Amino acid sequence: MSKRFIQYAAILGALSVILGAFGAHALKKLVGADQITTFETGVRYQFYHTFALLAIGILYRRMPGKLMEWAGILFISGIVLFCGSLYILTLLEATENVGLKSIGAITPLGGLCFIGGWICLFIQALKPSAHISRRKSSPEE
Repeated sequence: MSKRFIQYAAILGALSVILGAFGAHALKKLVGADQITTFETGVRYQFYHTFALLAIGILYRRMPGKLMEWAGILFISGIVLFCGSLYILTLLEATENVGLKSIGAITPLGGLCFIGGWICLFIQALKPSAHISRRKSSPEE
């Protein structure tokens, strides 16, 4: 599972850079300042939680457990729901398609996923881990 989270983090990180570059250069020609701010919020939260997902992948080896898995799953879900809905809202504004504006109702669900991921990480970190390797001192030390 830890390797998979690291793989997802790498893909989502690359996507964050691509979306950030698009937002900084091309998007300004398509939408107004308010929509750019919305889009930038999505990119920023995607970056934050991509780094969090990377940390989950690394920490999972030291603190394995279901809550650590759930933290990773919730961070991915939050990126899809929270950031994805902000990207879609910006796209709808750029295309002047007003029929799906209710997609914004999904954004808070993504925020709840982010919060849940952080809480799962916190609780998992409170648990003693039998898998933490402790270095045994050798007679030469």
